[in-house]
Amino acid sequence: METILSIAGKPGLYKLVSRGKMNLIVEAIDATHRRMPAFASDRVTSLADIAMYTDAEDIPLWKVLKSLGEKEGSKECSLNYKKCSADELHAFFAEVLPAYDRDRVHDSDIKKLIQWYNILVNNGITDFEAALAPTMGDNVDDRKEDTAE
Repeated sequence: METILSIAGKPGLYKLVSRGKMNLIVEAIDATHRRMPAFASDRVTSLADIAMYTDAEDIPLWKVLKSLGEKEGSKECSLNYKKCSADELHAFFAEVLPAYDRDRVHDSDIKKLIQWYNILVNNGITDFEAALAPTMGDNVDDRKEDTAE
């Protein structure tokens, strides 16, 4: 079980490798696999903790990514999110998550979702439920013990 993280102010996604006394050791999920420390002052968010607003209840990010993967056939997203208009973005996202809250989900949220999806797919992570669903235990070592039982 990997813990996939987003760090505010840093591009891309990161995998939790280890925990130090005052920091986390993370590895970039890209071709470089560069390791670096993430400190308490960095705003680190686990993708398992993120949800998208809908008209009814918030949907966990892994379910949205899974829906996007089913739409795209687990391949890189066909929409060029960097060059498309806001209307094209929202029309595309309405196919992925029809009941999303159009007032609270911004263009930048949809672009970030597509960017994260492309990073994950390009690095062979297509089982979003296994990679991103929340697990019991706060410590990475606890999670390994839970899955071993």
